[in-house]
Amino acid sequence: MSNSKFPANSTLAVHGGEHWPKPHNAITTPISATATYSFRDTAELVSFMEGDIAREEYGRYGNPTVSALEAKLAALEGTERALAFASGMAAITTAIFALVKSGSHVVLFRDCYRRTRQFVTQTLDRFGVTHTLVDSGDMAGLAQAIRPETRLVISEAPTNPYLHVLDLDAMVAVTKQHRSVKTLIDATFATPVNLRPSDHGVDLIVHSATKYFGGHNDVLGGTVAGNTALISLVQEARDVLGGIMDPHAAYLIIRGLKTLGLRVAQQNRSALAIAHALEAHPKVRAVHYPGLASHGSHANASRQMRGFGGVVSFEIASDLAGTGRFIDALTIPRIGPSLGGVESLVEQPALMSFYNLTTEQREAVGIKDSLVRYAVGIEETDDLLVDLMRALESV
Repeated sequence: MSNSKFPANSTLAVHGGEHWPKPHNAITTPISATATYSFRDTAELVSFMEGDIAREEYGRYGNPTVSALEAKLAALEGTERALAFASGMAAITTAIFALVKSGSHVVLFRDCYRRTRQFVTQTLDRFGVTHTLVDSGDMAGLAQAIRPETRLVISEAPTNPYLHVLDLDAMVAVTKQHRSVKTLIDATFATPVNLRPSDHGVDLIVHSATKYFGGHNDVLGGTVAGNTALISLVQEARDVLGGIMDPHAAYLIIRGLKTLGLRVAQQNRSALAIAHALEAHPKVRAVHYPGLASHGSHANASRQMRGFGGVVSFEIASDLAGTGRFIDALTIPRIGPSLGGVESLVEQPALMSFYNLTTEQREAVGIKDSLVRYAVGIEETDDLLVDLMRALESV
């Protein structure tokens, strides 16, 4: 099945990357629960070492179940290859390590996930890799930030928690003027159902597979997709750092991916309805959702995305405590730090991720005490709306 002919839809989610027949004529991909692999004889070992045959040797380097997931991921992303990792952070840190060295320079858009920002600004700094932070969507700032030693530009689409959608075509146009600069986009919030960065010329696409790919809040994982040359570099780094996904997690994510299109379609519908309802409510100061015309990157999202995603961020007309009371009044979503699962989750970022900062310090990094991030599940849209409207009465 050619990647270029099929967008990331439910047919591709079910059949993309699949090979038939499977072992024992199974419909589902079997779990290959082994850490090491034996060779029939020394001749087979020599053939493997000479590169004449392709097969598994040791679990840190590969696994048949993990390989099956990677083939499906490449099909969904529209790329030549993909790799699976033990977590989203293992994926993005390994990819970055593979492309930089001491003396390299990285450009990071300021509104990236805080742990990614921490890795670039603190961890890489210890290894002699410098960085420049650029404001969200600032293409002029990006062009000015690139130096002769720049090797990587990193962003997200959409970003967390304000859901800014970067103009990927504009970013790639800037970076392609410099042959040594590669682009990396974390597209976890979009999924390839809503956005395929490879269609816009992005070099590497990262996902936290824990979120929409797994889809059931029961597995950790991360993915990196791109062309063969770059993915080979990332694989070499993964072989050394050891962050490969385990086969049981790969099995769960393969299973989750087969319903990705159905789940994301429902989450798109519900999130858009919720965003419109919240925007019209007098107890809501602001709604941050790219599907709204009022959102700063609505034009980019409308042009690049097939759906606007399942996360809605909004600001309650209250303070830290009042916002907490609103969250406690909700009955359907659970309070939790993740997203993309079948269950709706809600969080107050000021408490969940920035608890140790003062209100003033949180404001300085763009996190308001009244901010709420609502990760929509697959529950009935009307039930979610009724629950939200009832909870707003407590504000």
